[in-house]
Amino acid sequence: MKNKVSVNIAGLEYTLVASEDASYMERVAQHVDAKVNEVLSGGKVSTTEAATLAALNIADEYFKEVEASENLRGQLKEYLEEATALKMELSEAKREIFKLQNKKG
Repeated sequence: MKNKVSVNIAGLEYTLVASEDASYMERVAQHVDAKVNEVLSGGKVSTTEAATLAALNIADEYFKEVEASENLRGQLKEYLEEATALKMELSEAKREIFKLQNKKG
């Protein structure tokens, strides 16, 4: 189901249509609006230039988050591999203990 919501970005109204909730689309638009206004407040640029620079800033944030996410996935994979190896060592140690206990008795 498509949701429709009106949002305001840099003083201009846009109608967004998407399958996401209206509250989500509003949050996205607020983020873009904040980024455009941040650029506009920093100097004398047109709205189009501000939108382009804001898009670059958002893309920069995105790529940094993707890289951080990939790093976390890599760490998680290492931890899971280490946990698996430790489980195997524990199982082997338990077998050895069992063997030793049976030899005593």
